Amino acid sequence: MQKLVARAPAKVNLTLRVLRRRADGFHDLASLVSFAGAADLLSLAPDAAFGLEVSGPTAPAAGPQGENLVLRAAHALRERVGGLRLGRFHLVKRLPVAAGIGGGSSDAAAALRLLAQLNGLDLADPRLMEAARVVGSDVPVCLSPRARMMRGVGDQLSPPLALPPLPAVLVNCRVAVPTAPVFRALGLRPGEDLPGGPHTEAVPVARAALLDFLARTPNDLETPAQSVAPQIGNVKAVLHSDPRARFVRMSGSGATVFALTDTCRDAAGLAKAVSAAHPDWWVRPTVLR
Repeated sequence: MQKLVARAPAKVNLTLRVLRRRADGFHDLASLVSFAGAADLLSLAPDAAFGLEVSGPTAPAAGPQGENLVLRAAHALRERVGGLRLGRFHLVKRLPVAAGIGGGSSDAAAALRLLAQLNGLDLADPRLMEAARVVGSDVPVCLSPRARMMRGVGDQLSPPLALPPLPAVLVNCRVAVPTAPVFRALGLRPGEDLPGGPHTEAVPVARAALLDFLARTPNDLETPAQSVAPQIGNVKAVLHSDPRARFVRMSGSGATVFALTDTCRDAAGLAKAVSAAHPDWWVRPTVLR
């Protein structure tokens, strides 16, 4: 049987409201999530010796293979599906690591999709979602990578949303920002709510109204992330200085920043300009959907 292949697209949080810190220490969130054209690539050689090979430009930052979420996802699904056929995974790592764009989570979700394909499981099989939730809070929304509202600890997902295609540039200054220090910098005590307005469920689909909605709905992790990694502010300043960037925001817990543009041509031009000025940064023009 030929190798099975799946893309693992970058997850971009267009909004991210932290509602409260729960008594168990986790945080309840509300986030409008989209997905980019930029992606890792995962393949599966059926029935080969179970394992994982990692290559690609950002592979050295991916950490020990035993901790990779691809293998954790496979183990989680095997615990729930008797006789699960496995194989050998090959991950081509292109996305930056600890970057706020869910690279590892998207890799894990891609692994679950490939195993579902190999084993004839429907993507609506609840065992896939159970395995996704065990692996990480961002994995469920990446399982079927389409724009959605995500709530709770990633366990509450809306139906897919018909957002307009959003030309964009993703920029990461190659500073890894682990999630835990950012939430610590937010400073909520167990049981404490974060002040701020609620995140509405009604997401406009017209571009102008959507941009206005984004401007009114923040990423609450942006300020604490910048206290952990001040370089994020430098990236935002560079993007804000170019008139082709119509909207600039950090994704997730950082450090990746995205800029929305009017056209794909503008995104390509902006990406070229940023890359020329900062050749050591990771820069990708893309479309968010």
